[in-house]
Amino acid sequence: MPELYSSRRLDQPRAGRRARRFDIDPESFARFSERVARFLGTGRFLALQTIVVLIWIGLNLAAVGLRWDPYPFILLNLAFSTQAAYAAPLILLAQNRQDDRDRVALEEDRNRAERTKSDTEYLARELAALRLAVGEVATRDYLRGELEKLSAQLTTDPGVRRERPAKHERPGKPDRAVKRDRRDSPEGKWAG
Repeated sequence: MPELYSSRRLDQPRAGRRARRFDIDPESFARFSERVARFLGTGRFLALQTIVVLIWIGLNLAAVGLRWDPYPFILLNLAFSTQAAYAAPLILLAQNRQDDRDRVALEEDRNRAERTKSDTEYLARELAALRLAVGEVATRDYLRGELEKLSAQLTTDPGVRRERPAKHERPGKPDRAVKRDRRDSPEGKWAG
């Protein structure tokens, strides 16, 4: 009797014996393509390629016994076509990778600019709040002017009578105003 409950599912394909796939790390291949593209764009590569082409043509024209590629140089043309066929996709891959890096850098720059802008706006608001708060606070010059007015009033008005401060208001030592009161009073005692 067949099994009613099989471990095999009919709605999914059977896992067959697949040959190992050739897996390439995309990151390492991209780095390799960048190195190739970088080398293909150098003057060194152009000089080497020019030297190889000149030797190729010279040997095929001058050395009659070594002619492996006669005058139309079809094999040399094939070598250039193969080089171009491999170089173009590698260069495009390197450009795409550079575009991705540029895109990430641009996004980071935008985020940094937004943060800088928000920080600047916050600091501007705080500075405005401080300016408003300072406008309401008495400044040093204002206090100096008021104290000078009061001292001028006290020195010019002899009828102002100073009273002894309450016991709970007096500190442990008499302050200058209290000392001045003692000196000013005829008996050397507290005025009042």
